[in-house]
Amino acid sequence: MGSGDKQLLDSHFYDPNNHHRHVHGNHGCGGVHHHHHDGKMELKGIPKGWLAILVGHEDEEELQRFIIPVVYINHPLFMELLKEAEEEYGFDQKGPITIPCRLDEFHNVKEMIERERQSMRHHDHQKHHHHPHFLCFKA
Repeated sequence: MGSGDKQLLDSHFYDPNNHHRHVHGNHGCGGVHHHHHDGKMELKGIPKGWLAILVGHEDEEELQRFIIPVVYINHPLFMELLKEAEEEYGFDQKGPITIPCRLDEFHNVKEMIERERQSMRHHDHQKHHHHPHFLCFKA
């Protein structure tokens, strides 16, 4: 894993619009490498445990691409966003999941989920006694 991957995974939310990116082809909003093989688009650059989504109303604003942790999917607030997506687009979507909400609403939901996750991690951290770990390597 390179240092860029570590930086990506250290953040709990990755906004590809704020990072240097390369886009090959005319597909998507960026943040992911696109390669074409036999007419199929292959997405590269999304780490394991993360998911690409599009956010926004197509008729009101430009859709923006976000890479989110997969654990968001099970959160009740995110489930509500998915329910809205199902009602608007159905299950037969091509490409990334599109969440039909305003960007500021999505950012609010994301911040609430992150605050809750941080609170849970802090709570779990206090329940356990941590001892320093020393690694031994054979020379």
